Amino acid sequence: MKGLILLLCFFSQSSLCFAFQQANISAFVYHRFGDDRFPSTNIDLDKFEEQLIFLKDNGYLVLSLGEALIGLKEQDKDSKIAVITIDDAYKSFYINGWPLLKQYGFAATLYVNTKTVGASDFMDWDELKEVQEAGIEIGNHSHAHPYFLNDFEMRDFINDLDQSNKAFENGLKHLPKTYAYPYGEWNQDMANVLDSLGYTSASAQNSGVIYLQSDRFSLPRFPMSNDFADMKAFKEKLNVNALDVNGIEVYKTGSMGSEKAPRIIVSFNEGDLDVKSLQVFVQGNEANKSLTVGKDGLAKLTISPKSPIDRRRTLFTITVPNRKGEWSWYSYSWVIPSLSK
Repeated sequence: MKGLILLLCFFSQSSLCFAFQQANISAFVYHRFGDDRFPSTNIDLDKFEEQLIFLKDNGYLVLSLGEALIGLKEQDKDSKIAVITIDDAYKSFYINGWPLLKQYGFAATLYVNTKTVGASDFMDWDELKEVQEAGIEIGNHSHAHPYFLNDFEMRDFINDLDQSNKAFENGLKHLPKTYAYPYGEWNQDMANVLDSLGYTSASAQNSGVIYLQSDRFSLPRFPMSNDFADMKAFKEKLNVNALDVNGIEVYKTGSMGSEKAPRIIVSFNEGDLDVKSLQVFVQGNEANKSLTVGKDGLAKLTISPKSPIDRRRTLFTITVPNRKGEWSWYSYSWVIPSLSK
């Protein structure tokens, strides 16, 4: 079983110290709550509360992302942890989502795109300050929520980051330490800038589990709109482990592949994994796969779509059980900026 041990140390009325041991962390991303105008990004309140009840009844520790990441420094697999993140700071979180989190005593991380703060469908600065003071971690979700990878220029990302940081400083007197890439689209240059400016993490939108070796600047999260939020799927995602990937090669030019038909090679140690039962999925497409395992136990899995990709963002997902029947999960997000959807 995945998890961590949490030790709470109270030093004063407001000081709390956490000492963790290593865990796999299941992180989820939500957008709207009880707002059926936008079904693709909404979760019904009864479904959301059912998830919270399950977490409460089954002994899950539900933390903000910042708190949870502290727990990846040491090792243990006895307890259970989940992270709830919310993107965009829609008003429906303040009206519908946050009261349920308060009712069950759970923390969360709220990612804010600062340009829309106070607009008709979004939380204002007073509301953001209120939830922050109540224990909700505030993260940066950019200023203008642009498609940064369209004709990417680093100065555009830096300028947007500067605008958002100034807005947070003015509105909350506080600069976030965690960032969520708009639309989950990012590149290594963006991650390096965030790291250099003192951010401690950044969240993407590829599905998967956070673990000790996770790249802190491309953390996976499972989507939780109505389409993905039934209890069976929610429980399955809580119970999967991280696939410990130690290398990724991507070919998108020449005979090795193309932008619309890339070849991705993922390396991982076979260990106790039942690689004969490994499954591969290419979102919206069928997948070609080829697996080799060397004498040293290093597995190399090659994945490519069977037909050209016709969507902007595509997840390449791997699931594989171990000999005990416990499943591990990994996904890689492929972005074609020239496509609009």
